[in-house]
Amino acid sequence: MNICVFLSAADLDDRYTRPAREFAELLGKGGHTLVWGGSDVGLMKVVADGVQEAGGRLLGVSVDFLAAKAREGADEMVIARDLAERKRLLLEKADAVVIMVGGTGTLDEATEILELKKHGHTDKPVVLLNTAGFYDGLKEQFRRMEDEGFLPRPLTELVFFAEEPVGALAYLEESQGIE
Repeated sequence: MNICVFLSAADLDDRYTRPAREFAELLGKGGHTLVWGGSDVGLMKVVADGVQEAGGRLLGVSVDFLAAKAREGADEMVIARDLAERKRLLLEKADAVVIMVGGTGTLDEATEILELKKHGHTDKPVVLLNTAGFYDGLKEQFRRMEDEGFLPRPLTELVFFAEEPVGALAYLEESQGIE
C-alpha cells in the first residue's frame, strides 16, 4: 500500500518522534511505501529513516522552494512547482492517508483530503494519529461540526482517530483487505 503521511518537518521532542518512528517501522515491515513531502529534516526525516531501515520504499514529493531539503536516496522523488501541485501529487500517489503532528501545512493538507472525502471525490481511508493528545482540540471541533450539522456525512466516514501507531496501520490494512 502507498501510505501518504502528512506531518511536520520540525525537530520535535521524543513524545512525538518515538510514536512517529514506531509507525514508520510498522509501515516498512509491512512492505508498504511511504509517500511524504520528501524533506530530509525534522519529523519527516525520522519517519523516512524508520521506513527505509525497516525495508519499506520511499516516494517523496517535494516542492521547488524546498528542493534543497529533499532526501537523497529515496526510491522516487518528484519535485512539484508549488504547494497546490504537491498536495495533488501526494494524494494522487497514495492509497491511504495518515495525518501526524504538524503545523499549518499539515492542517491544510488534512482539511483538503477531508473536504474531498466529504464531497465524494475520494474514498481513500484517512487516519488522524492523535499522538500525545495533539489533536484533541481538532477532534472536538470536528465532533461539534458533525453535531451542529456542518458535515453532510458522518465523521466516522471521513476520518478514523487512532491514539497509537499500531491502531493506525491496522485500520488502514483492514480497510484495504490486507491481513
